[in-house]
This record gives sequence, C-alpha cells and structure tokens, in this order.
Amino acid sequence: MHMTDSIRCLKGVGEKVEKNLNKLGIYTIEDLLEYYPRAYQVYGEPVDLSEVVPGKRQAVFGCLHRSLARIPGGRIQKTKGILAEGDRRLQLIWYRMPYLTKQIITGKNYIFYGTVKEKNGQWVMEQPEILEPEGYESLQKEIQPVYSLTEGVHQKLLGKLIHQVLDMEILFEDYLPEELRLKLGLAEYNYALHHIHFPKDWETLKTARKRLGFDEFFLFALAVQRMKATRERSENRHPAGSSEWADCFIKHLEYQLTDAQMRAWKEIFKDFSGEHVMNRLLQGDVGSGKTVIAQLALMTAVQAGYQGCLMAPTEVLAKQHYDSFTKDFEHFYEISGIQIRCGLLTGSMKVREKKQIYAALEKHEIDILIGTHAVIQEKVRFDNLGMVITDEQHRFGVNQREWLLDKGNLPHVLVMSATPIPRTLAIILYGDLDISVIDELPAKRKPIKNCVVDTGYRPAAYRFIENQVGAGHQVYIICPMVEESEFMELENVLEYTEKIRKILPDSIQVDYLHGKMSGVQKEEIMDRFHKGEIDVLVSTTVIEVGINVPNATVMMVENAERFGLAQLHQLRGRVGRGDAQSYCIFVQSGKSQSAKERLEILVKSNDGFYIASEDLKLRGPGDMFGIRQSGLMDFHIADLYEDTDLLKMAGECAKKYVNDLPDNLLRRMDRYMQMSAKDIVL
Repeated sequence: MHMTDSIRCLKGVGEKVEKNLNKLGIYTIEDLLEYYPRAYQVYGEPVDLSEVVPGKRQAVFGCLHRSLARIPGGRIQKTKGILAEGDRRLQLIWYRMPYLTKQIITGKNYIFYGTVKEKNGQWVMEQPEILEPEGYESLQKEIQPVYSLTEGVHQKLLGKLIHQVLDMEILFEDYLPEELRLKLGLAEYNYALHHIHFPKDWETLKTARKRLGFDEFFLFALAVQRMKATRERSENRHPAGSSEWADCFIKHLEYQLTDAQMRAWKEIFKDFSGEHVMNRLLQGDVGSGKTVIAQLALMTAVQAGYQGCLMAPTEVLAKQHYDSFTKDFEHFYEISGIQIRCGLLTGSMKVREKKQIYAALEKHEIDILIGTHAVIQEKVRFDNLGMVITDEQHRFGVNQREWLLDKGNLPHVLVMSATPIPRTLAIILYGDLDISVIDELPAKRKPIKNCVVDTGYRPAAYRFIENQVGAGHQVYIICPMVEESEFMELENVLEYTEKIRKILPDSIQVDYLHGKMSGVQKEEIMDRFHKGEIDVLVSTTVIEVGINVPNATVMMVENAERFGLAQLHQLRGRVGRGDAQSYCIFVQSGKSQSAKERLEILVKSNDGFYIASEDLKLRGPGDMFGIRQSGLMDFHIADLYEDTDLLKMAGECAKKYVNDLPDNLLRRMDRYMQMSAKDIVL
C-alpha cells in the first residue's frame, strides 16, 4: 500500500462511502491519515439518571421501557426515546437515524453518551452514542479521537478505516532528514501518525502533535522561503512618483486618518517610489481602518498608469468594497474631475457579465478590479497590472498570492490581515513581506462594551435587542457550531430563530444563517442583512469572516464558553464598525467558574494576542487538543498562538534547508502547496 493509493482499496469503502469521504477532502490513504481529530475525549464512569448533571458530557446508564419512536413532521427526521428513573426523565433524540428503532432492544441495558441539556423544562440528550456496557468498559481505558463529520460518515467509520491502515504496520517514508529530527527531539513520522489518532496517554499525544505541528509550519515556512528566494529584491517595474491623487483624497475625507494610518500609508508610498517591488503586510485589528489605506494604494497605482486588483474572501465583502469604492471615487470625481473606474468580478456572476469584465480589463477600461477567487481564473487578463491587494482574513495563502502575481509583470503586493499576531511570528509567516502595523482605532470608533452573563439575563438581553432595533440598529445572535451532528447544528439555529421570533415583536425581521446552507444562500442572507432587510440575524460562526455592517450594534453569543477566545474576539469585530456605541453580550450556559474567568478576559482586553495567550494559561491538558485558537492560514493541527516556539523553530530550519532540499522533502512540500491550492479552489 502507498500513500497515494485511493481509499477504495480499503475494506468497507464502496462507491457511496467513498463519495461521502470525498466531501471531507479524503481521496487517498495519505488524506485519510492526515485527517486529524478535532478533539479528544476520555469516557468517564457511567452514572444513573439520578446523578446526571445538565450541561456536562457524560455516560448515562439505563434501559428503555418503551420502543424508540419516530417523530412525525419537521424539517429533519427524528427518532426519540425516553429514559426514566423514579420521577426523572431524559429524552433521547437522534437525527436521520430511523434504523435505530429496529436495533435498540426494549428492556436491555445500554450506556448513552452525550451532553444533557435543559430544553423547555425537560432534560434532552441529542445524538448520543449508544454503547453496550462491556464495550464501554474497554473504551474507558483509552483516549478517544473525535473527528469532524459529514452526512454518511460517523466516528466509528473513520476510526475503523484509520485503524485498518495503521494495523497493517506499513512504514511510510519519513521525509524529515533524520539528523534534523533527532536534533530537534521530534518523533518519527509513523509513530506520530499512530499516536495522533490513537494516543496511549496525554504525553504521547503531545509528542505526536509536536511532530506533526512542526511539519505544517516547516513546510509552510519552506514555501515562503522559496518564494522569497525567487522574488527577493526584485526590480520595481511599476514606479509611482506622485501621491497627488491620494493627498487630495485624504484632504476631502469626512474624518481624519489616525497617526498609525498615516504612518502605514507613508511606508506604502515609499515602496511605490523605491528601487524594489513592494511586498508588504498591512496588519491591523478589525475596524482599524485598513480599507482606506488600500484605496490610497490602488488610486496611486492608477495615477501612475497601472491597474489595481483587490481580492476579498467572500462575495458579499467584495460587493461591499465595490459599492463603497465606487461611491468614494464618484465623490472624488466631483471634487477633482479625476475618474477612477472600478469593476466587480465574482463567481456567481453570469457568463456574459464575466466576459464583459474580461474584455474591459484587457482594454484597460477598468482601473481597479475588485473580486473574490474569481480574479485568479485563467481567463482574467490585465492590460497593465501594477498593484495587488489581498484581504488575508484567514482565507488567502501563499499559493493564491502567487497565482495573482502571474497576472501581472511583478506588480506591487499588499496583504491585509486582521489577525493580531506579534511581529516576530509575522516575519516567519510572511517572510517575503515587509510589515506595517495600524495599532490604533479611528477616533470616531467607540470601544465595544462587553459583558459576561448567565442564562438568567436572556429576558433583559432580548428587551435590550428590541430597543436597539427600535433605534434603527441591527443585531447578531451567534449559536455555537455543533460538531456531533450537522443536523443538531441546523436544529439549534432553527429552534432558536423560532423562539426569538415569538419573543420579539412581529415588526422585527428575524432570519438565520448556518453551515448547511449553500454558498449562494449564505451570500443572499448576508446581502439582505447588509441592506437592512433583516434586523436580527441568528447564525453559527459562518459570519466570522466576510460581512461588514456598520449599522449592527449588538453581538449576543450563546454558549460563549464553547468558543475559543480568539474566535470570540474575531466575532465581536463584526460590531463597533460605525459611529454608534456597540455591545457584545457573552452568555455562559454553565456554572463553571473557570469558564467565566476565561470569558472575563474578553471584557478586560481588546488585544487579540493577549487574549489568546491568557486563554492558554487557563486551559487544562485535555483542552489543549480541543478548540484551535486562531484558524489563520488554515493550519490543520498547528496553532499560531499555542505553538509560537514551534513556529520559530520551523522558520529557522526552513532558512537552512531551503537551498538544499532532498527529493522526498521537495515532493512533500509540493504536495502541501497543492493541498493549499485545492482548499482555495473549492
């Protein structure tokens, strides 16, 4: 068996299972082995119904006195059972698992494993695992992996398939030079693969994670170093000696740029007129005013006779940029008589519309192209591309920037990022870029007022939301994503939306957004929210990136303790983007004091890196392998905040090896880059 073999060669994988695994990006044996667990769990001692604690994951021992029943109606097929003991009852609900009615035997003892919640005065456990006492006993002895799933793929299936490969005891090639591996004290590749999926204890898991996390950082740093080597100190082929247009634009703004914005702009303009091509990172927290700096850079390129391109992570954000740029440049034309022509290119546009944009670009009838990934398609050709700006926001990596650079003759590059990472790490991550930092918010932006409350505060929060909508503002309500089952996530959002519709007046428009929606549906909802047609948007974390609604003043996060703090920090960046005072309400569903302490960090600070590092201090060993903090660059196992030392180590090693890569390491790096590209295209 080879790493590149199809998963169809595995026992139990037919056409249907293969298609379902493909949805998770699993096509080959290598993909399967690199589909790492999202978390780990240890099965505790089973409890009777009398010992159940709501809000906690636990194993409940008992038997069903009545057969399971299907619940008629509703959007999703449900199967229900009742555990009863004295006057205590626990409702068990499974989604799209009707076959359980034939499998579960009435009167037989089982162990049901899951989280017990209180819903409408009843105890409910959704999508619990069903185990027989003997089987549960053997599980208690091991740390169990927990994988992200999709419809048709369950935990047992993934575990069995990965076991099947690892039990063959085939040794896969370790591409790290042995001398380097031993020097750094890293585990051997096969050992790491085995123990990342099926760790013997927390220590072996830590060892495996360190090795595989290093690999991710090392391969990424190698790719950056190779790119740097080919582009380093390249000649400036698109000089711009005048900032006359930009100066005029700044002079007529309705607000004054901050000192940090002016400093960043001066650094960017200096690159324009410098000897070498610009490769710069513009780093600033959400709401710090990076977009206006992008406008200045693009119009300066246009003044010098070049075209510019701005890439955004979502269609809604691209459209928002296009609308605001067009409006601003129309105003600029009125005061200066200078016309700057913008074009929009997104994946959902009709073929005819795209062709018109392609033709206008080649004829230089468009000065600035604003779009999504659609701008890196083969058919896009610029007449004279001189400036490229990408909005990093978690979604763009090395490959995308390289593809865009192929569209022009070494254009200037500016990468915008809202992820707060310290300069030392940014230098490794963006080794080919100079760095500008906007470290202050515009004067008109009022700091967000934050509070951490328990569920008893909800009625007051709903009244507050009603008042804010009455004052003409909009509101986000965030429900946590549910990894156990995508149908549970869907059900949570739909149930919550119905509940809030009954509580709030009929005049308030409430709608929802969730991960099961198609891209087109998500874009449509976000567009309606942006236009003010939706007052309250109930959503999972899919709104974390890609929507800018200055009129939204309230962010209410349910079950806030289930999110990483860095993720919550990014989420709250969706409000506080206008002149009005904004608020963030973190609702804690449990009574845990440690969880409350974690959330209070968000109240004390607005510094993203400080927030993440403080979070790490409060997390236990099991939690260290749970929620990933940053999500930046979509590393699968390594984490920027948690693994800063590992990143520094990988960066130093990449510098040493970049000019002398063994063939197997070169192949591995190429695969890593191809995988990044696959994520982008999808």
